[in-house]
Amino acid sequence: MIDVKLLRDTPNEVRDRLKSRGYDLNIAYFEELDEIRKVLQVEVEQLQSQRKNLSAEFGKAKASGQNVNDLKSQVDKVNSDLKVKDDKLQNLLTDINNFLLDIPNIPRSDVPVGNNEDDNVVIKKIGDIISTNTKDHLEITTDIDTDLAASLSGSRFSVLRGDISKLQRALINFMMDNATANGYEEYYLPYMANTESLKGTGQLPKFEDDLFKTTDSLYLIPTAEVPLTNLFRNKILNKEDVPIKVTSHTPCFRSEAGSYGKDTKGLIRQHQFEKIELVQVCDPNTSLDDLNVLLGHAEEILQKLNLPYQVIELCTGDLGFSASKTFDIEVWMPSQNKYREISSCSNFSDFQARRSNIKIKKEQGKVLANTINGSALAVGRTLIAIIENNYSQDTNSIHIPEVLQKFMGKKVISI
Repeated sequence: MIDVKLLRDTPNEVRDRLKSRGYDLNIAYFEELDEIRKVLQVEVEQLQSQRKNLSAEFGKAKASGQNVNDLKSQVDKVNSDLKVKDDKLQNLLTDINNFLLDIPNIPRSDVPVGNNEDDNVVIKKIGDIISTNTKDHLEITTDIDTDLAASLSGSRFSVLRGDISKLQRALINFMMDNATANGYEEYYLPYMANTESLKGTGQLPKFEDDLFKTTDSLYLIPTAEVPLTNLFRNKILNKEDVPIKVTSHTPCFRSEAGSYGKDTKGLIRQHQFEKIELVQVCDPNTSLDDLNVLLGHAEEILQKLNLPYQVIELCTGDLGFSASKTFDIEVWMPSQNKYREISSCSNFSDFQARRSNIKIKKEQGKVLANTINGSALAVGRTLIAIIENNYSQDTNSIHIPEVLQKFMGKKVISI
């Protein structure tokens, strides 16, 4: 949630910066609500003061044996008026809060301005593209079975078996070991999150259609970002303890609403997929540097796997709802002859911290924390990249990256 004070003090600047990411801020509507709030707030405070004075007068009169019938009537009238005004005020505050919950984060001033993914900026390319393979992962191995998965669960699911399943498990172990070696504390987390948790990280209320709802108040998690960030909800952290770095491997569940017809084949876009998430809770003064460090931790995985990739910075029009700045890492997919996203590393400024009430205790008082996170990495897409980049048609086998061989107990997977 953005700072309402910014909206009150500099509405035109906020509107213009949000416009750069394609969001039209209705300033007139907000100012109308805010003016009514001011009037109601004054009226409520005046009635509260009046009730306090009348109650004191009533107590003295009753103690001295005076007739208090008139005073009681006045107190009852004030209580009745106060309830009506306070109910109106609370309803209005709910309307203002709902208005604020709909507003995305304000892009940082250094984010490139653009309309969509075509305006994203390539920061760097790492690794040589040497694979001449043109087959996709489903053509290479039958141990990824989407037809069998469809009979079990429907479209956008997969069954892995044999060495391919083991290779996925090896990737998970390798990625988690790398995260903990970089100072992230490992967590095992619930795979369901409540409404407050999803509001805290920004998925609710706006993106409920993207989630799998299980009960009135529980949803399957779309990413471990949700429970990891909410570990610190309503917490006050010591400044000496930040940045706090946490990680978890979880399955992620997404309805992929709005993705009809996109990446229908294979493991690229699934309703259920595995991911290792990195989350940091940071000091506002260092969070941009911390984001660059986290980005390096995600890149490290691909470097150790010897997979070619590029890093891009998202333009304002392609930023996620809660993000103020984002770098995507895209790995080379030979069968598609292009780079595909495998990690998104974002700085959320104090947007999530304001929603989740995460603060840092500093000398000058309590300040809202900043949060950052990124995937290190999406396991299924990493699996695809290894299969396609390391496939040899001559030997009909997949070379296992050296860092994974200890988990696999072999150097190649024969098809």
